[in-house]
Amino acid sequence: MEKLKPLKRFGQNYLVDKNTIQRIVNQFSPNEDDNVVEIGPGQGALTSLLSKTVKHYRAIEIDKRVIDDLRLSYPKVDFINQDFLEIELKELAGDKKLRVIGNIPYNITSPIIFKLIEERESISDAMMMVQYEVAKRIVGKPRTKDYGILSVLTNYFAETELCFKIPPTVFYPKPNVDSAIVSFKFGKATPTDIDEKLFVKVVKAAFGNRRKTLKNSLSNNAFGDLNFDSLPFDFTRRAEELTIDQFVELTRLIQNSIK
Repeated sequence: MEKLKPLKRFGQNYLVDKNTIQRIVNQFSPNEDDNVVEIGPGQGALTSLLSKTVKHYRAIEIDKRVIDDLRLSYPKVDFINQDFLEIELKELAGDKKLRVIGNIPYNITSPIIFKLIEERESISDAMMMVQYEVAKRIVGKPRTKDYGILSVLTNYFAETELCFKIPPTVFYPKPNVDSAIVSFKFGKATPTDIDEKLFVKVVKAAFGNRRKTLKNSLSNNAFGDLNFDSLPFDFTRRAEELTIDQFVELTRLIQNSIK
């Protein structure tokens, strides 16, 4: 395939190191009957190996420059020239849940992760390349600087793992940051009595003013009318001190108070 200049507007950094590519594929551990969707195949680094194993393989690529070459190089792969964020994953899944993989654009990492969460009923698992700093936030623990909105929401809806760190030298062009492979296993049971949209709203509001107490953070955001003194919860704590179970407890209290 012709060597193209990666486009900054698409956040492109092509994966070029064969050992790293093989390591990612081994970690993903594809099976012949998997229903795989790849985000941003670029010039086919992961596609070339994965499509040899997987019969039902689709790849979503926004860059029109590479689509024709990809289709010629990998005729058995179904390439979709579209923005992943505009794709309806339920339609792609059909009657078998998706396995998602991708070296994703770092500038839209959060929107992609939140899309996967929103459409998780159609996904069994996902494995993605992200900035190392973002990966640390995904697996962050309470009372650490990495713990935040991304930590709480991803681990509420999925089982997450930081698989391994990747240096800039395996990409073209070399990014200015380290990267990492993270995995998300969906299908995690969540409390059936919790309004999920309210849970997300509470978490985002709680971390809205990270250095302030929960009472101040929630008051300054979406819950200014709430009578905090009537709720049996310690609002003098900061958001980073709460475990996911405590965020669930807080959401339940707020949910019951606004009914």
